[in-house]
Amino acid sequence: MPETLPDSPSAYSKIVGQFIRFAVVGIVNTAINFVIVLLLSSLFGITKGEKIIWISMVGFIAATTNSYFMNKAWAFHDQSHGGAQKPTIFLAVSLVGLAINSGIVYFVTTHVNPILNLGPHIWEVVALVVATGISLIWNFIGYKLFVFKNS
Repeated sequence: MPETLPDSPSAYSKIVGQFIRFAVVGIVNTAINFVIVLLLSSLFGITKGEKIIWISMVGFIAATTNSYFMNKAWAFHDQSHGGAQKPTIFLAVSLVGLAINSGIVYFVTTHVNPILNLGPHIWEVVALVVATGISLIWNFIGYKLFVFKNS
């Protein structure tokens, strides 16, 4: 069962602290994702279309793997050893995040005309930023309520 809303100022400050640490972990993971996506995109000459989904997925999977370990140990200070259940739930939340992230990257790079005459790689970065912002919100809520709910 998801936890209820905090009922004290210290509980809110715990959540704020978790969100700040989560955001720092997110910055690290975003860097991992961006470097991989932009490197593969440049290497294979792919900046849009269906193939960008596969490139986006590789970057997202690498970042998500790192995310689990950093969030468990640092952002949420989770000391539990829930067997395979916790990583499985983390993976499920992350897969929804993957769909959100890759879908937005695909949609923006393929179906939205670049503004201000931005080149394809810059437009790809814009798509990554938008996708990351939206999936950040989803991931924090999912991790807090379903994965690290007792932390």
